[in-house]
Amino acid sequence: MDLSNRKLLFIQEFLKINSEKTIAHLEMVLKHEVETNPVDELTAFTIEELEARVKQSEKDFLDGKFKTTKELLRKYE
Repeated sequence: MDLSNRKLLFIQEFLKINSEKTIAHLEMVLKHEVETNPVDELTAFTIEELEARVKQSEKDFLDGKFKTTKELLRKYE
């Protein structure tokens, strides 16, 4: 299972948790991970990069290269 699928599965399971104690514990684990393993600094897209992505997305949509929300949710159920 690739990392993206593992993250989605984790989120789905996390959303099912009703225990305040369990959520507090997971928050502490996450906070510890973030503090000890900082994420690489993110760089913002330039205006040109954003415009190119928007144009490509619009073209993909017009070409039928997209998935509906239902299709995406079915994949992870």
